[in-house]
Amino acid sequence: MTQSARTILVVEDEPSLAIVLCEYLAQAGFQTHIIDNGLEVIDWVKQQHPDLLILDLMLPNRDGLDIYRELRTFSQVPVVMATARVDEIDRLLGLELGADDYICKPYSPREVVARIKNVLRRTVEVAASAPQHGLMINDKQMKATFDSHELTLTPAEFRLLSFFNQHPGQVFNRDQLMQEIYADHRLVTDRTIDSHIKNLRKKLQDVAPDNEYIKSIYGVGYRFTL
Repeated sequence: MTQSARTILVVEDEPSLAIVLCEYLAQAGFQTHIIDNGLEVIDWVKQQHPDLLILDLMLPNRDGLDIYRELRTFSQVPVVMATARVDEIDRLLGLELGADDYICKPYSPREVVARIKNVLRRTVEVAASAPQHGLMINDKQMKATFDSHELTLTPAEFRLLSFFNQHPGQVFNRDQLMQEIYADHRLVTDRTIDSHIKNLRKKLQDVAPDNEYIKSIYGVGYRFTL
C-alpha cells in the first residue's frame, strides 16, 4: 500500500502539536490538512473526502463526539480519536462508538503514524475480503457493466455512477453531484440532477431488479449502496 495519494485530516486546536504531527505524516508520504475549529470539520469532509481523520475530542465551538456522530450519518471514513485523558478512552470504549483507534495526548508522532498505517491497512483488507458486487466500471473507456450486462449510459450518467461507485455509502447533495458531473460548471437545475438519478436508477434496476442501489435521503440528497 502506498500513502502518496492518501489525505489525513488532523482536527486539532493545538497548533504546535498539529504541525509536528503533520511533518511526520508528510515524511511518511501522506498529504495533510489541519482544522482547529470544530464547526469546519463536517463541511470539509463532505467536500474533500479525506482517507482518515485524527479527531481531538476537545475542540473550540463543537465537541469531537458530536462531530463523530454526525460524521457517521454520511461517511465511514476511518477515525482515530485523540484525548488528553486515559480514563476518557475507557469511557469512549464503553460507549461503543466504533472509532477505529484511540490515542492519548501527549503522544509520540511516530507512534501515531504507525497506528494510522495499521488502520488504513485494515480498511484495505476488509474491503478486499468483502463480497464483490457485480458492478464493473472502466473510466478510460467510459464503460460500465453489471453482472456482464453492459449499461447504456449517457456521459453524465456514467460520471455520476463512477463517482457513486468510488464513494459507497456516502450521502451527497445535488450541488456536490453537479460539481462532479459538470466540470465546466455549467448552469443546471436540481431537476437535471434528479432526472439523471431517475434514469440511472432505472437502468440499474433493469439488470438488477431486486436491489435499490441509489437511495434518496429526504432533505439531504442521494446515497449509493452496494
